Amino acid sequence: MSAAKRIIPLLDRVLIERVKAETKTATGILLPEKAVEKLNEGVVVAVGPGNVTKEGNTIPTGLSEGDRVLLPSYGGSPIKLESLKEKEYLLFRAEEILAKLQ
Repeated sequence: MSAAKRIIPLLDRVLIERVKAETKTATGILLPEKAVEKLNEGVVVAVGPGNVTKEGNTIPTGLSEGDRVLLPSYGGSPIKLESLKEKEYLLFRAEEILAKLQ
């Protein structure tokens, strides 16, 4: 089990792995890291159960693992763990995510 799979978001939070931009052009030219812009796309890794109403009912989140989503430019909590160094993970509230990509 990967370290990211062991993180279980609470309530309406969603764990997202940010998609990295290509560092190589179609013709094979390598681009420097400074020239590559961060994409506002991500893949859902884990989803919390959802918000709880005052009556105690759970309202499930409209996302599931594996969904590709559009992220806001700012926001989200970066997840920094020793075992997750190679990839960038962010924790968002479900309401902060802009869209689900088809």
